[in-house]
Amino acid sequence: MQEVGKLYVVATPIGNLEDITLRAITVLKRVHLIAAEDTRQSKKLLNHYGIDTPLYSLHAHNERTHSTKIIEQLKSGHDVAYVTDAGTPLISDPGAYLVRLVRQEGLTIVPIPGPSALITALSASGFSTPHFYFGGFLPSKQSSRKQALVDLKFLTCSLVFYESPHRILDALTDILEVLGNRELVIARELTKKYETIKSGSVAAVFDFLMTSSEQRLGEFVVLVAGNAEEKITDARAIDSMLEIMLPELPIKQAAMLVSKIMGASKNEVYAAALELKKSPKFRENE
Repeated sequence: MQEVGKLYVVATPIGNLEDITLRAITVLKRVHLIAAEDTRQSKKLLNHYGIDTPLYSLHAHNERTHSTKIIEQLKSGHDVAYVTDAGTPLISDPGAYLVRLVRQEGLTIVPIPGPSALITALSASGFSTPHFYFGGFLPSKQSSRKQALVDLKFLTCSLVFYESPHRILDALTDILEVLGNRELVIARELTKKYETIKSGSVAAVFDFLMTSSEQRLGEFVVLVAGNAEEKITDARAIDSMLEIMLPELPIKQAAMLVSKIMGASKNEVYAAALELKKSPKFRENE
């Protein structure tokens, strides 16, 4: 019975070509084919290490049609590597369709770990939180971007996003408006000649970027401190829950349940319940 090949998902440098593992070089040299997001970009890396493995174009716009060739190669017994332009594939990069298809076919996928802008930036951020939320690229449309930030406003973990140079100022403006003037770190051009890692309040970092157009070039990783409040409350949400519970439960019991659900102080919720009870809406129903 003919052996089938393996798909190697290989992380590649995000800037400095020396940031590649020995294992990744070995794999790229010995596989039958390298599927690449941009063959021209990947060729630079291969030439640097004297790798002459054939390249095959597989990117977000042809992934569904070109993935079938990869399956054919694997079933023919050929190992294939998959790389994106920079960093770890599938982390805000294409490749998910290919990986799912290979897995559906019952074939083997081998991850080759390595560089990731997300982890690189976190390691230099100084944020001490043991948890983080990775949001990828924020939406390009302002209304959608603001809503995405609103949805994350009360998370206590660090927030990490990718951002493009032509939207970085707009993104920081919305972060300041929605999340407040929190501690923030931007990391641009990581591992490259003009690498910059700048920390400060959102407003201070915004002012820093405004001082030089050169500092607004390159891809950004944006790290925002999580919500520092010990107890997070949303007055409208508390009122909405009380409006449901008060007609069915005694005021103290309703306040206690809402307090537990929302993580708010009992006194705060009880005071809100008393105010609601005084409102015309509740007096009419009594």
